[in-house]
Amino acid sequence: MKVVILCGGKGVRMKKITEDIPKPMAPIGDRPILWHIMKNYMHYGFNDFILLLGYKGDKIKEYFLDYKWRNSDFILDTRYGEKKVNYINGGEKWRITFIDTGLHTMTGGRVKQIKKYIKNTFFLTYGDGLSDINIKKLLDYHKERGKIGTVTGVNRNSQYGILDVEKGMVKEFKEKPNNKEIINGGFFVFEPEFFSYIEDEEKSILERKPLMTLATQNELAVYEHKGFWMAMDTYKDVLEVNKMWNEKRAKWKVW
Repeated sequence: MKVVILCGGKGVRMKKITEDIPKPMAPIGDRPILWHIMKNYMHYGFNDFILLLGYKGDKIKEYFLDYKWRNSDFILDTRYGEKKVNYINGGEKWRITFIDTGLHTMTGGRVKQIKKYIKNTFFLTYGDGLSDINIKKLLDYHKERGKIGTVTGVNRNSQYGILDVEKGMVKEFKEKPNNKEIINGGFFVFEPEFFSYIEDEEKSILERKPLMTLATQNELAVYEHKGFWMAMDTYKDVLEVNKMWNEKRAKWKVW
């Protein structure tokens, strides 16, 4: 089963990092965000990935082309006039398809371009979101509902106090209230029919017409995830998850 990951964004709110690398390559410890996402999918037995590249996509290609020798013990033998490399440990066993989907292409347009690679049910997620979501339970839920798409819904608590204002006066102050609204957590499951809902291969925004149309046709289920979820939107977010990783509090780590 294919796991499609959107990796084309510039990460404009993370300029301290993304001037030289794409957003999914922002480091958590000594590995990029993208690696952490892929490791979670692999934990549940899904290791066939399609990476939708855009901004500085060559950096992602370089990372994975060099990954095995950089992260494995191996023997280099040049005694007989030719170079032979024997790996002592094999590292991750994954299959990765790299697709350049354009520098300025919108999210829906990037997905549309891989239609020819998808024959069955597939996962889709963003290259900047971390979660301890149980991928198998998500897939089981999608199959049970029998819809074209399933989106993971998460609750996000507000980090700010809320002011109830009336005629220029504060009537009530709520310190860091719980936000009961469910937001898009970015872990999707789709049937191949979803491609017909994406009309433009460049300008279509996944989160607008394609998903909205599915919803109006009662073809978009929601899987509610109550565990850890965090999107890497800013440089501050990257610092926070690195602190969690270094202190061995990485709640997204399921492997």
